[in-house]
Amino acid sequence: MREDTAERAIELGTYIARYGATVRQTAQRFGVSKSTVHKDVAQRLRQISPSLAEEARRVLDQNKQERHIRGGLATREKYRKQRTEKSL
Repeated sequence: MREDTAERAIELGTYIARYGATVRQTAQRFGVSKSTVHKDVAQRLRQISPSLAEEARRVLDQNKQERHIRGGLATREKYRKQRTEKSL
């Protein structure tokens, strides 16, 4: 594994664990694809730092369990904004 790839995997895992970030947030922050974040955290980081990989995995699993709630809240906010704009 290239050294820069290993460093990136550690950076991504650390960011996810520290800030509770989602895959999308992490990908946007570091300018990489969601697929890259997944591969780095799920495969590469496990070989480099198993403990950090486990921490990041816990955060990602939690985010996955909550994603339907966040989606519902976003939809509710969208329609609330539309109603507000219509009444003006």
